[in-house]
Amino acid sequence: MGLLTAFASACGNGSASSSQPAAGKAEETAAAAVKPPSVLNYGYIGTNKLNFPGGAEGWGFYKGIIQEELKKYGITEVKLTAFPNGPDQSESLISGRLDIGSLGDTPALLARSTGAKTRAITQGATESIGYLIGKKGGPTSIADLKGKTVAIQKGSFMHRYIAGLVKEQKVPDVKFIHMLRPDGEAALSRGEVDAMTNSAIFALKQIEQGYPLIDDATKHPNLIGTSITVVSEDYLKKFPGFQKVWNEARLKAYKDLASKPDEYYQFLSQLNGFTPELNKQVSPISTIKDVNFTDDGVKLLEGTKQFLVDEKLAEKDFDLNQWILK
Repeated sequence: MGLLTAFASACGNGSASSSQPAAGKAEETAAAAVKPPSVLNYGYIGTNKLNFPGGAEGWGFYKGIIQEELKKYGITEVKLTAFPNGPDQSESLISGRLDIGSLGDTPALLARSTGAKTRAITQGATESIGYLIGKKGGPTSIADLKGKTVAIQKGSFMHRYIAGLVKEQKVPDVKFIHMLRPDGEAALSRGEVDAMTNSAIFALKQIEQGYPLIDDATKHPNLIGTSITVVSEDYLKKFPGFQKVWNEARLKAYKDLASKPDEYYQFLSQLNGFTPELNKQVSPISTIKDVNFTDDGVKLLEGTKQFLVDEKLAEKDFDLNQWILK
């Protein structure tokens, strides 16, 4: 597990109310009074021809619902930027190139542990499943990973999954190497790595092609990842109460997509090139949260943070309640 020390440097459902009743009106008044920058810079994970993420956020941007809500506060343009992984997006947020971004919980937590001045304002999904795919003719069980090489995206929720899995199963001498998904898939097909971590829809495609599924996070509920939207503290100074405005706009987008499921799955199909039926299977609308945080989601978040701290993968511990902005 000493090999995991590179992880730190690589960084990259009971409902909780979105705001306190007494503070809600004050936040709304404050938001209406300020004049935020006219351009909002938003980052997300994954690239596609349409340049939209999935989920309520992506649907909201695609349909213009979020833009219309933000215009009420003087934000006339939203610039969307795609990133290949969470650590890269975190770097852009820290440097000020982004104001807000949605990414996996692990890179967001790792960035905060280094002192990144961010606040978590939404946990949009709490069922991010990591998959462990083997090469053809290679390992077929977790124990078979002893002495083997696994391609991972360092700093991602999938890295947290495989790190936790190897520790949990006490498998020694596993070598992790950083590769983005397309590179990992190519390396696996050539037999240059013994296994790789992958996310749902891409993992299912590999399984259909005959690659063995060694394991997935559904068998280990404590290793399931979540999605987080974080905003820089600098931006919150420019737009006090932004978290309330954002979550109300996101909720409006969620209600719209929930009323148009067929159209939503077709939208996902345009993003990733897979059929609407497969998207319905791996990204059901039921996994999208209609509140900004849930008790179960925060519990998963706390568990991930504690794991990163205990394994000395996070630079330092921090109070999760001081990071979450409800």
